[in-house]
Amino acid sequence: MVPRILLPLLLLLLIACNPSPKKPAASEPETWIQLFNGKDLDDWIIKINKHPLGENFNNTFRVRDGMMVTSYDAYENFDGEFGHIFYKTPFSHYKLRVEYRIVGEQVPGGAGWAYRNSGVMFHARPPEEMLVDQEFPVSLEAQFLGGSGEGERPTGNLCTPGTHVVIGGELVTRHCTNSTSATYHGEEWVRFELVVYGDSLIHHIVEGDTVLTYSKPRIGGELPEGFPLPEGTPVTSGYIALQAESHPFEFRKVELLDLSR
Repeated sequence: MVPRILLPLLLLLLIACNPSPKKPAASEPETWIQLFNGKDLDDWIIKINKHPLGENFNNTFRVRDGMMVTSYDAYENFDGEFGHIFYKTPFSHYKLRVEYRIVGEQVPGGAGWAYRNSGVMFHARPPEEMLVDQEFPVSLEAQFLGGSGEGERPTGNLCTPGTHVVIGGELVTRHCTNSTSATYHGEEWVRFELVVYGDSLIHHIVEGDTVLTYSKPRIGGELPEGFPLPEGTPVTSGYIALQAESHPFEFRKVELLDLSR
């Protein structure tokens, strides 16, 4: 038995040998990169079909009221001038957040499928590689669609120009796959998020809901003349590009969280 006079000393020794556990360090705040700065298009590269790299035909892409917009007020008629504006840096593992809305009317000459239609291309080949008469980059596309006021027309779909993916363990070679998102008929803002893990897993998220998941993107299907990679090559990284397909769109946020670091 320990004498009572030694109990306080023993208690102090026990405390010294068993210090209070340290509180876990607070996690570092996420650092999002603002791909669009709300002021200009200096960090972006424009490629419009039928026109050389860097030519912003008819001022299709512009900044207005702090937003990046695709505009057709200088067009009399649309004749296949599908446009893409690429961010200057490629990425592999990231979260991308885009807030967009569809406004106004489609320009005369636009295809029926391009009505209220745009999207974000990702894992895209370099813009310098596109041919003058190439309509779309080899890439994956998260498609942005708006409704006509009737029926269902989901957004956040997947289209695959020059690529294939795996869904549910099966290779998918069709061009487009619909998501499970709601339909947005008006001119409201829609928040779209993309979670990309290289050539592994990819998620499409609309207004906080995961609406499509797939994996193992690879080169496949119809490819431009002289394309440098063989079919089946894994697509592990690439450029991000917003589309202009004949209907006016506004983008108020384009930001990215790099997950590769």
